[in-house]
Amino acid sequence: MSRRVFRYFPFAIAQDATAGPEYEARCVVGDESECGAESGTHSGPGPVEERQRKHTQETGHRRYRRNFGDYAVMRPPAELVEPAGANGGVA
Repeated sequence: MSRRVFRYFPFAIAQDATAGPEYEARCVVGDESECGAESGTHSGPGPVEERQRKHTQETGHRRYRRNFGDYAVMRPPAELVEPAGANGGVA
Protein backbone atom coordinates (compact mmCIF):
# COMPACT_ATOMS: atom_id res chain seq x y z
CA MET A 1 0.00 0.00 0.00
CA SER A 2 1.45 3.35 -0.99
CA ARG A 3 1.23 6.37 1.21
CA ARG A 4 0.35 9.85 -0.01
CA VAL A 5 0.84 13.19 1.67
CA PHE A 6 -1.35 16.14 0.76
CA ARG A 7 -0.67 19.73 1.68
CA TYR A 8 -3.51 21.50 3.43
CA PHE A 9 -4.87 24.54 1.61
CA PRO A 10 -7.32 26.77 3.50
CA PHE A 11 -9.93 27.09 0.76
CA ALA A 12 -13.27 28.79 1.37
CA ILE A 13 -16.52 27.53 -0.12
CA ALA A 14 -18.51 30.25 -1.87
CA GLN A 15 -21.68 30.38 -3.94
CA ASP A 16 -20.88 30.60 -7.64
CA ALA A 17 -22.12 34.03 -8.71
CA THR A 18 -22.14 33.00 -12.39
CA ALA A 19 -24.89 30.42 -11.83
CA GLY A 20 -28.08 31.43 -10.07
CA PRO A 21 -29.75 29.32 -7.39
CA GLU A 22 -32.78 27.16 -8.12
CA TYR A 23 -35.94 26.76 -6.02
CA GLU A 24 -38.71 24.20 -6.35
CA ALA A 25 -41.40 22.40 -4.31
CA ARG A 26 -43.45 19.21 -4.61
CA CYS A 27 -46.65 18.32 -2.77
CA VAL A 28 -46.04 15.24 -0.61
CA VAL A 29 -49.52 14.80 0.88
CA GLY A 30 -51.14 11.42 0.55
CA ASP A 31 -51.61 8.18 2.45
CA GLU A 32 -51.09 5.61 -0.30
CA SER A 33 -49.10 7.79 -2.70
CA GLU A 34 -47.94 11.39 -2.81
CA CYS A 35 -49.93 14.04 -4.65
CA GLY A 36 -46.80 14.95 -6.60
CA ALA A 37 -47.93 18.39 -7.81
CA GLU A 38 -44.80 20.40 -8.60
CA SER A 39 -44.00 24.08 -8.74
CA GLY A 40 -41.38 23.80 -11.44
CA THR A 41 -37.89 25.24 -11.06
CA HIS A 42 -37.49 29.00 -10.52
CA SER A 43 -34.65 31.42 -9.86
CA GLY A 44 -36.29 32.79 -6.71
CA PRO A 45 -38.57 31.52 -3.94
CA GLY A 46 -41.53 33.82 -4.76
CA PRO A 47 -43.11 31.85 -7.64
CA VAL A 48 -42.62 28.57 -5.75
CA GLU A 49 -44.34 29.89 -2.62
CA GLU A 50 -47.19 31.33 -4.69
CA ARG A 51 -47.71 27.93 -6.35
CA GLN A 52 -47.81 26.29 -2.91
CA ARG A 53 -50.45 28.80 -1.73
CA LYS A 54 -52.63 28.21 -4.79
CA HIS A 55 -52.31 24.43 -4.55
CA THR A 56 -53.28 24.55 -0.86
CA GLN A 57 -56.32 26.72 -1.69
CA GLU A 58 -57.39 24.33 -4.44
CA THR A 59 -56.78 21.03 -2.63
CA GLY A 60 -56.28 21.68 1.08
CA HIS A 61 -52.87 19.98 0.89
CA ARG A 62 -50.40 21.44 3.38
CA ARG A 63 -47.19 19.42 3.17
CA TYR A 64 -44.46 20.14 0.61
CA ARG A 65 -40.92 19.02 -0.05
CA ARG A 66 -38.88 22.13 -0.88
CA ASN A 67 -35.58 21.98 -2.71
CA PHE A 68 -32.90 24.61 -3.07
CA GLY A 69 -29.91 24.10 -5.28
CA ASP A 70 -26.90 26.16 -6.16
CA TYR A 71 -23.35 25.78 -7.39
CA ALA A 72 -20.34 26.23 -5.15
CA VAL A 73 -16.75 27.06 -5.95
CA MET A 74 -13.65 26.54 -3.85
CA ARG A 75 -11.79 29.83 -3.41
CA PRO A 76 -8.24 29.98 -2.12
CA PRO A 77 -7.21 32.89 0.10
CA ALA A 78 -6.14 35.94 -1.92
CA GLU A 79 -2.46 35.42 -1.11
CA LEU A 80 -2.53 31.94 -2.74
CA VAL A 81 -4.05 33.08 -6.05
CA GLU A 82 -1.40 33.06 -8.78
CA PRO A 83 -1.33 35.77 -11.45
CA ALA A 84 -3.15 34.84 -14.66
CA GLY A 85 -0.93 32.86 -16.99
CA ALA A 86 1.47 31.74 -14.25
CA ASN A 87 -0.14 28.30 -14.11
CA GLY A 88 -1.65 27.99 -17.57
CA GLY A 89 -4.47 30.35 -16.59
CA VAL A 90 -5.58 28.11 -13.71
CA ALA A 91 -5.82 29.82 -10.32
